[in-house]
Amino acid sequence: MKRRGRYRVYMVRCADGTYYTGSTNDLANRLKLHNNGQGAKYVRGRGPVTVVYVKEYASYASAMRAECRLKKQSRKQKLALIGADQ
Repeated sequence: MKRRGRYRVYMVRCADGTYYTGSTNDLANRLKLHNNGQGAKYVRGRGPVTVVYVKEYASYASAMRAECRLKKQSRKQKLALIGADQ
């Protein structure tokens, strides 16, 4: 089954200063879920979240690969990617 649409890999900063990386084809809805205490278990209780990085991909598979690569990066590498000073 081929998945259609645009897929986004995103990173959010949680209220406690931690970062969460995920992917979706509906970023607005995903952010609403995160901020309502639903969605990813890691983000529950750490909201509200703020988007700090988004990149769009043409296919689900390429977005999943990119998400995996981003999750393997160190915090220092992620902060450099988003241009944060921490």
